[in-house]
Amino acid sequence: MNQRDKVIDRTHAGALGINLRHLRAFSAVAAAGSIARAADEQLYRVASGVTRSISELESALGRPLFDRGSRGMALNSYGDLVLVRARRIEREFEDARAQLVARGGIGAAADVHSLFASILNGRRLAVIASLVEKRNMPVVARGFGITQPAISRALKDLENGLGLPLLERKSRGLVPTTAGDIVAFYFKRVLAELRHIGPDIAASEGTLQGSVTVGALPLGRTQILPLAMASLVARHPGLHIATVESPYDALAASLRSGDIDFILGALRSGAAAKDLQQEALFVDRISVIARAGHPLERAAQVDFDALRQATWALSRHGTPGRELLERFFSAAREAPPIPVVETGDLAVLRGLLLESDMLTAISAHQLRYEIRDGSLVVLDFPLEETRREIGLSQRLGAFPSPGARALMQEIRAVVARSPDFHGQE
Repeated sequence: MNQRDKVIDRTHAGALGINLRHLRAFSAVAAAGSIARAADEQLYRVASGVTRSISELESALGRPLFDRGSRGMALNSYGDLVLVRARRIEREFEDARAQLVARGGIGAAADVHSLFASILNGRRLAVIASLVEKRNMPVVARGFGITQPAISRALKDLENGLGLPLLERKSRGLVPTTAGDIVAFYFKRVLAELRHIGPDIAASEGTLQGSVTVGALPLGRTQILPLAMASLVARHPGLHIATVESPYDALAASLRSGDIDFILGALRSGAAAKDLQQEALFVDRISVIARAGHPLERAAQVDFDALRQATWALSRHGTPGRELLERFFSAAREAPPIPVVETGDLAVLRGLLLESDMLTAISAHQLRYEIRDGSLVVLDFPLEETRREIGLSQRLGAFPSPGARALMQEIRAVVARSPDFHGQE
């Protein structure tokens, strides 16, 4: 199991025990105002069964969700919090149904919400989503501590209910169908809502807890995110924060599916940021960086000819920073530097700069500590046209957990109080 899988599996842990049928009964009772009306008019179940569902949900959450009175059932403050998540889960199931109708091959009249709520709890959601993603039943079985036959039964129950396959056995192993991809995507979004219920309740009582998973792009890793995390967990030790370091496209996909809570790093435009909510925190630009004592540090003038003759270590072709650099040279009608080393590893880049006369072009924030202690220097050749906005990206319409909201606020505070992030606009 890789780092990303371990992070995501941990964040699901608190959601696995919630029964979706109980949650649906809760939502119906909240809307009807009484168990009897919800049982007769919405759930078509006996009232005693609905009562048992509400009782078991309250027991699982450790809090009463209703005030019981002679006039019926009224949500209390805990119930109000849970209802927000319950309704968001209902919308996710409805969106799943719409996608399955449009692309997956089920009929428009299919009651997918009832099917999901009646046969699945959080644990089964996680098992099915993990199976579609990993395509390996023994690995999923070991990860959840259950048998392969149990997974096969859960999968078969769901496939029979939907009337179509979610996974197909091919010579290369399990392969998700279109319906399987749709189901896994929305199951993970439902899991994200489920795992926020406990932290929502705790936050209402003054305790910040639960897990936050951050997609960390390079611009935030050196200073902003470490400072924000250290400050927040010092005040709230019950909070667990994990970072996922991947290329932007992979992080954006995980953000959309609910696997991560937000991304910190360079903002995108166009199709890459479709259905994302972006918040700029500061403007950054690329700098030419070398070791202290590099011949160009002492040069009377650093010009294009001097840069062309230098030896370069740059990020890989196609990365945003590399593209910004190449556009800068193109706009100046100059040939861009051709690197002898291409690397996305900051540790490798740092070593190359310190141990040779290589140059690089990167945000000075990423090498802040070496520049501060004088071992690396920024050369006097400003790349003015390489500005880009750095900030936070969330899924449009997301309702982050209290911990995620607190960490984003801490990140804003770190940027606001540090002079390092101002003055480049």
